[in-house]
Amino acid sequence: MRFFSLALAVLGLCMVLLCGCRPAEEKADSSPAELPVIVVGSDNYPPFNYTGSDGQPTGVDVELAQEAFRRLGYRVQFVTINWEEKKTLVENGTIDCAWGSFSMNGREDEYTWAGPYLHSRQVVAVRTSSDIYTLADLADKTLVVQSTTKPEELFLDAAANGLPQLRAVYSLQDRDLIYTTLIKGYADALAAHESAIRQFMKDYSVEYRILAEPLMQADLGVAFAKDRADGLPQRLTETFREMLADGTTREIVSRYLDEPDHYLEGMGGSSDD
Repeated sequence: MRFFSLALAVLGLCMVLLCGCRPAEEKADSSPAELPVIVVGSDNYPPFNYTGSDGQPTGVDVELAQEAFRRLGYRVQFVTINWEEKKTLVENGTIDCAWGSFSMNGREDEYTWAGPYLHSRQVVAVRTSSDIYTLADLADKTLVVQSTTKPEELFLDAAANGLPQLRAVYSLQDRDLIYTTLIKGYADALAAHESAIRQFMKDYSVEYRILAEPLMQADLGVAFAKDRADGLPQRLTETFREMLADGTTREIVSRYLDEPDHYLEGMGGSSDD
């Protein structure tokens, strides 16, 4: 009887141990599809966010978002938005954040930001035959920009920003149309992120001349609703720092942009290969 009681006790202990292990096994078996979803809104803006040959979102910002949110325990869902409506979509909860080569400068109080995660230059480009060589040469010329972008903001208040007065600023919703407008001669110049201009020239074998004097050095960040209070933007900023330090950000950027250190200069982290 004592042996039988001992055997039952041992069997009971084994059952307890097995039951105690089960949740850990279930957690290990969980798939990315079961993770909470973060909805990221952006528009088509190569090389930061665009549709790859497999029909899936790709680009610098897409890969950075996937890696950063993976580290934070989230799965990313990318949605294409009208970039002009980004603030409304963030504030009403349609998207969790706007992420698409988005300049933080001058907008610090409009959103709760994560970042910066990269630097970028806002520049002016002209046709190679143009007689415009400096920003001062833009006086009384026409310029095309994507609407609600930093260049639009700068040139619409040119005097306050130390820029020459233009004859006209054309603000277009479709990013690709700004390049067509310049090619066709409907505008004298365009203004945008340098990396986006260079990507367009590479993709379409078009040659522009980028003015040596930049409009501004931009800090790129991820915009969340102003009243977001769950700490996610702050944790994402910390994750950006980790990714800079361990070389992940540089590795991702180097797959899309030449001279990746140009976009990481002054941000800290490792610049080693």
